[in-house]
Formats: sequence, C-alpha cells, structure tokens
Amino acid sequence: MSKSLIVYFSHNKENYFSGNIVNLEKGNVQVIAEGLSTMIDADIYQIKEVDAYPFDYHECTKRASDELKNNARPQILDPLESIDEYDTIYLGYPNWWSTMPTIVMTFLESYDFTNKHIYPICSHEGSGMGRSESDLKKLCPNSILHKGLSIHGSHVDGCRQQLERGLGEK
Repeated sequence: MSKSLIVYFSHNKENYFSGNIVNLEKGNVQVIAEGLSTMIDADIYQIKEVDAYPFDYHECTKRASDELKNNARPQILDPLESIDEYDTIYLGYPNWWSTMPTIVMTFLESYDFTNKHIYPICSHEGSGMGRSESDLKKLCPNSILHKGLSIHGSHVDGCRQQLERGLGEK
C-alpha cells in the first residue's frame, strides 16, 4: 500500500505579504500544508530549524541569502528517522532567493528519494517556483519529480481549488 507524506518548511514570523511586511500567525506554507492535509490521506511533518531564523524580515532574508551563497545546510530539529515507508512526498517551502530555503536542502540530502514521487509546492510573492524545480532534480536525481505548484502567498487562505487543479486526483 502506498503512503504519502506532506513535508513542509514555513516561516511564521515577519513576512513579505502583498507588498508589505507583516507578522503572520501561521506561515504561508503551513497554511498550504494544513489545507492539503484535509484533502488527502497523508502524514505531515514540519521541518524546523535548530537555530531559529530571525523574527525580523530583513534579518531573515539576509541570513537566507548568506546560507545560499555559502551552500550552508542548517541543522534540522527533530528530524524524521526514515522516509522509507512513503512513496509520495508533497514538499512545501517558500521561495527564498529564487529557490527553496537551504534547510529544505538539508532535509532532501538526509534521505534516499530513489523512486519516490515528489510534488513540490512553493509559496511566493511574485517569483513562482524560481529555480527550485531544477535544484530539486539535482538534489534528488533518482526521484520521480512532478511539475511544481506555485501559490501566491497572499492567496494561501483560498488555495484549496488551486491545490486540486495543480495536483489533480491522487
């Protein structure tokens, strides 16, 4: 029997949202992941960092930029023991500097995704998937990578239809 896993990283502090910096109670990707979890039968796992990203939006984006430039791999708090039991992975992340946050890269490099179906779902404020799909191909070359779904961050509260259209029937 095939099992699915929703894995996501979300920043629920200051965020860029509809042209403004606002404090979100829930990060955009968390809203998407929780919405998806009501639609499909899947376990859910939130990637959390050992060294928390700054609350301040500008400090956070600077750290994210530095991590990307330095090819950093932030440590994950409470990592999963294994993903062996899952055939399908829904991977949610924000678009930071035209790709996924480096902590998501840490997650991807920590497990074997051979023959696993990966459905990337990215929140953004205008830059779509960026280069995250090509980065995913490099990080998980033996996976079955499906076309990514990008959801505008300021529209996550009404994303159910977009998820249904973008992911189709599972």
